[in-house]
Amino acid sequence: MRIGRIDIQPVIDGAGHELAAEVLRRPGVDDPWSCHPGTLDAGGILRLDLGGFLIRTGDRTVLADTGAGTIDNGKYAGGRFLDSLRGHGVAPEDVTDVVFTHLHFDHVGWATQQGQVVFGNATYRVHADDWAHFVASPDAQPGAVRKLSPLAGHLQTFDREVTLAPGLTARPAAGHTPGSTVFVVSSGAERALLLGDVVHSVVELAERDWEAVFDLDPVAAGAVRKALADEVADSADLVVGGHFPGLRFGRVITASGHRTFRAI
Repeated sequence: MRIGRIDIQPVIDGAGHELAAEVLRRPGVDDPWSCHPGTLDAGGILRLDLGGFLIRTGDRTVLADTGAGTIDNGKYAGGRFLDSLRGHGVAPEDVTDVVFTHLHFDHVGWATQQGQVVFGNATYRVHADDWAHFVASPDAQPGAVRKLSPLAGHLQTFDREVTLAPGLTARPAAGHTPGSTVFVVSSGAERALLLGDVVHSVVELAERDWEAVFDLDPVAAGAVRKALADEVADSADLVVGGHFPGLRFGRVITASGHRTFRAI
């Protein structure tokens, strides 16, 4: 997909599966999924595609998130990321930048493997508050520390809105995690937003009152989600969440007074 002169492609790693009623809910609505036929399977399971995005801009080859890695625990299974990347003609050594929407396991899986940095020529970038929470805090989970500490010598953090590469801007969007970040890709009059886990499913762009159990600060996360949905609704902007089907972009449109996400 092209955004002006910038090329963006999904890099698929695998998929996760969650019982939808346990991870996304609308308080006071008995069957919120009934308005979204086809979103769940017959057992009420929500598929969460895993991976990231390859962004080629100027002389930079950027990855936004790196999937779940080699995990296969019966609920989440990765393993395809590097093959998917090579399918786009990119080898690990070609990557110049890795940027993270946040540092949950299913977004950093191929950052390191067995203590070794996978994209050794890249600068890794993440919001300082996420690095503090997941790695530097005394309360950080040991698994995250082991996974991410090898990046320290390759790492640059940011703490405000900042341009990281030509046409690629990091916009802090705290709530899901302390340093959750949306990446805005823009070229000329065209724009696309990589939402990370600001939304987990397309349904969260339709109604304003969805709640996600994964959000560390539900109030802040809900406010960010609503503001972004309002910003992009009925505009030319393309959006994609970190787990949307096929990691496909689309637009938020209003029809008969109801918002919906329409993939392109």
